[in-house]
Amino acid sequence: MNWIYFVDLFGTAVFAISGVLTAMHKKFDLVGTLIIGFVTAIGGGTLRDILIGRFPVGWLEDRNYFFAILAGYLITYFFEQQIIKLRKSMFLFDTIGIGLFTILGIQIALEQGLSTESCLLMGVISACFGGVIRDVLTNEIPLIFRREIYATACLLGGIVYLLLVEFSTNENLNILVAIATVIIIRYLSIRYKWSLNFNQ
Repeated sequence: MNWIYFVDLFGTAVFAISGVLTAMHKKFDLVGTLIIGFVTAIGGGTLRDILIGRFPVGWLEDRNYFFAILAGYLITYFFEQQIIKLRKSMFLFDTIGIGLFTILGIQIALEQGLSTESCLLMGVISACFGGVIRDVLTNEIPLIFRREIYATACLLGGIVYLLLVEFSTNENLNILVAIATVIIIRYLSIRYKWSLNFNQ
């Protein structure tokens, strides 16, 4: 196991926390919050694997993803107020998560021999569509359809990663730079209220 695997599990737990918090805010019951946490955490990767015909989907072969989601679920229920107070930290963890999930999605698509543009698309789907499913199920406008720059950060981070792969054999460095790109773009977009909405 390498550090990417552990960060992947950590990101899965963070995404589960995001889903559970949303469901709790919407007054879902215990089962409902678990379901929302689950689909938030693994929805994007599942959709990616289905689209590229990768079976069984990744999380079905590794029970650690179940444990990560369950941990996120329990942590949210027992420490809800503390987590809410750590919103800025959660923003950082969430951003690291979407950055890593983007890169992992691209890597899996590359292994399948897909075109560059398809790999980018699979990366964005991996990172963002768990949140889309969460928002649809909780009757919210999906985050990627709002003014906030989210999927665009993943897309640009993915482009940086693919460019680095062409010129560098240091895979760890390539991943870290790509994730840093996502974090910086997300931070700057929030800090300076950047938006792709031109109808203002």
